Amino acid sequence: MDPDSGAYLKRSHITKIAFFTTLAFSAFYFYKEHRNAQNARMKMAVKKDSSTVIMASLPREDKETSLRKKKKKKTIYITFDDGPNKGTKNVLDIINDEKIPATLFVIGEHVYGSKLQADVYDSVRNSAYVELANHSFTHAHNKFAKFYSVPGGVVNDFKRCADSLTLSSNIVRTPGRNIWRLNDIKQTDNHLSKDAADALQKNGYIVMGWDLEWHFNDKLQAIQSPELLATQIDSMFVHNRTKTTDHLVLLAHDQVYSNAKDSSSLRNLVSKLKGKDEYDFAFINSYPGIEKMPLGDSSLLKK
Repeated sequence: MDPDSGAYLKRSHITKIAFFTTLAFSAFYFYKEHRNAQNARMKMAVKKDSSTVIMASLPREDKETSLRKKKKKKTIYITFDDGPNKGTKNVLDIINDEKIPATLFVIGEHVYGSKLQADVYDSVRNSAYVELANHSFTHAHNKFAKFYSVPGGVVNDFKRCADSLTLSSNIVRTPGRNIWRLNDIKQTDNHLSKDAADALQKNGYIVMGWDLEWHFNDKLQAIQSPELLATQIDSMFVHNRTKTTDHLVLLAHDQVYSNAKDSSSLRNLVSKLKGKDEYDFAFINSYPGIEKMPLGDSSLLKK
């Protein structure tokens, strides 16, 4: 054999060994990298799956509670004017049954109108769900222009109501007018009533109007259905059309609920509002900005 030929074969054999060795190491390296990547993907999948399982295993009540906590509560102040009258007992029964706070703006003369009205008033005073407030003594005898033309007479009328009924609050609502006098909230829906409204505020009264009214017709029947009124309430909150954000004062009138149909409408409205988790209910004395100033009699008011 040619010596050179033998050397060539030897070099060729070494080259083949080196090639296959390199190939083996390369294959092992790529296999290891592939396994590492596969293991990483599996760990991520397991982590993702386990987190999903943990979330799914939370009790439904806890998840619902968590969602509720994220919602900002809105407060509705249900108020009734003009009692005590024929509808007041039905209003009181519904308030007590549904266990919701409501504020009744009462008229002094109505308490003394009959024994029945006096008895109803006593029942109202004894309810834990009722806050009493001042709606004047005479209700202007429904002659509003004349009434508000004499500011001093208006103040005296409210003082008379507070004294005769021993009302322990300086919160009032003016008859026939949507007037507000509460800190920076000042509204007078009829400019001829402005001086009288200012006089009430000067004498220490907080004058509360309303954001939304449940209207009634000449036959003392409610105009809006409970469904429509609930929708109006939702809309006012959504579009921020209340005097104070997230707080709505609703006005209704006792006399509307003297019949079975409208009493049922009131109960349905309350039920609908209670079913909306974002709503709370409160007495008007909890309205933002009201300083609770209990008054034993009107002598504590500013002169």
